[in-house]
This record gives sequence, C-alpha cells and structure tokens, in this order.
Amino acid sequence: MLVTAVEARPLRSLSDARVELGEGIHSLIGPNGAGKTNLLEALYFALTGRSFRTADRRELIPFGSALARAEVTIHEPDGVEHRLLASVSRAEGRRHLIDGNPAEPGEIARHRPPVAVFSPDRLALVKGPPAERRAHLDRYVAARWPSRGILRQRYGQALAQRNALLASLAAGRSGGDLEVWDTALAEAAEALISARREAVAELAPHFAAAAIELGLAGGGAIEYAPRASGTAAEIRSGLEDRRQDDLRMGRSSWGPHLDELKILVGDRSARRYGSQGQQRAALLALLFAEREALLEARRVAPLLLLDDVMSELDPGRRDRLVERLARGGQAMITAAAEESVPALARERVVRMPFEAVRSAAA
Repeated sequence: MLVTAVEARPLRSLSDARVELGEGIHSLIGPNGAGKTNLLEALYFALTGRSFRTADRRELIPFGSALARAEVTIHEPDGVEHRLLASVSRAEGRRHLIDGNPAEPGEIARHRPPVAVFSPDRLALVKGPPAERRAHLDRYVAARWPSRGILRQRYGQALAQRNALLASLAAGRSGGDLEVWDTALAEAAEALISARREAVAELAPHFAAAAIELGLAGGGAIEYAPRASGTAAEIRSGLEDRRQDDLRMGRSSWGPHLDELKILVGDRSARRYGSQGQQRAALLALLFAEREALLEARRVAPLLLLDDVMSELDPGRRDRLVERLARGGQAMITAAAEESVPALARERVVRMPFEAVRSAAA
C-alpha cells in the first residue's frame, strides 16, 4: 500500500502544496519555518483525520481562512486507487472522506497504511501517562492482526456500561444486574490482554536490537505490565473481589484500562529516569521495532514521519537509522541542513519552501 501524493490546500502555512511520492525515503529539506513539519502534519491529517501536534484540529486552519484541508492518494497492492480527504472548518466542524464519501474510521483504516510519527511532540509516548502507551500498543495490535482491531473498542464499551451502572448504584439508584457487566467486561478483558501480551512479546527483541543500534546507553527493553490477568473466569472473580471498592468509587478500579507498557533504559524507567536524548532514542526504537515486526509478518509497513530526527544523532547513528528505513516501506524525514541527511536518504528530496509544485517520485 503506497501513498503516492499529498496535498494541503490550505493547512497552517501551506496554501497550495502538492508533493508526489514514491517508494522508499523522502527528505524534506529547508530552513526553520519553511513548512516541513506542516507538510508531515497534512499527510498525517489526511490519513487519520487527526493532528499529531494538537488535539484541537481548528489550529490547522490558517489565519484568515475558513478551513484547513489535506488530501492523499493511495495505491493498494491490487492497483486500486483511493483518495482520502480530511478537512476542518470553524463553521461545520470536521470531515473525513474516502473517494468523496463519508466513512467510518474502521473503513478508512482498511484503505490506508498505518502511520507512525517521531517528533518532539510525540515524546509524550515515552514520558507521558500510561494511556498514551496503551493506545499506541492497541493501534499496533490492529495493524498486526486486523481481526483484533475491534478488541479495544469492545472492552471500552463494556467498561463504559459497567462504570455507568456502578455510578448509578453508588448514587443509590437502581440500574441493572452488575454480574452481567462483570461477565462482559471479563470476556473483553481476556481477549485484549492476550493480544497486548502477544504483541509485546513479538516487539521486545526488535526493540532491544534497535535500541542498541541507535546507541541507547545501557540498552533498552519493553515489558507489558497488565493490571489484571488470567482467564475470563479469573478476571470476573477479581472484579467480584473488588466490587465493594468499585461501588464506593463509582467506577471500575481493576482491568486492562489501567495496564502499562514499560519502556526501559537499562533496567530503569525511561519515563522517570531517561534523559531527553534517551527518550528520543527509545521512541525511535519502538517505531522501528513495530516496523520490523510488521515487515516480517508481511503486513503493511507503517509510513514513518520523522520530524527533525537527525539533529541529536551523530553521523554513525544517522547512517544506521537510514539503513533501517531503507529495508522497506515509505518514510519522510525533515531536516534543516542537507549535509545532516545521509546520502542514502537524499535520493528523493523535496526542497522547501516551495517555489513550485515539487515531485519526489521523479
């Protein structure tokens, strides 16, 4: 699955930009303020309907404009072409279309590659709260095993129903049979925990190898730390044991909605004890681990968007990073100085700011 073009008309500082893309690595080179990160954001926005820089999509709207709009063209392996368009306006809100028609997120995800981002804003994945890492792990599960992509949603629905009933009972109102939702939650939890555990077991050796290659001092590791575990029957028993506490609090205090994906530097938490450089390296190692695992499984490799990735790497690590990118899939790198980008990543260069429409596929 190949992204062959991206357009931003308009988005932030980009008023009318189109870049054609091919396979492999593409380097966006230009001074600070040229719009390189904005182009990556446009690509991410068109694919996912979200921004990787802000939760408020309206921030993508340029000053003086009524809307922001980005579009990508995608070629699937069978030769079918699709166009994904995302837009946000102050008056009408947001839209996400495939081939001109509104579509559910699940349908859109089936017709686009996974996308992963390295940027200073994305360091929250390493140093932020566990919810960031849980969501990221669940997106990997969906990319690795598409049939399991529903597991997070299924658990979330059961959790919301159980919490609503707990809140009602805690307030002295009747609401239904809590045992029914204990059973539903336990069954959904067992499937989600199993998928997460299998995913981390698969990713762990790739993460350790990438961490060493990227120069993470002391090496690195990832570990899955589930709050609950066992069969559905065992999880249900655990919920029953905690029922009085849950009724007092009005919410579920136990389950995979509290799990942690531990990212370690040596044997210490990268979140708590890692330096900024170590956290950057750990984030890169995680993205590369996912890429390697998906390539091995013959799944669609993530499109990697790497913003200012070279600035804190020495020449040897830059070369190793680019060699990893060259193993398969698409990637886009931003850099202020061309000399900071290894030669292997300068075969397809887009220079910014735009003087005219550029093509990186030529």
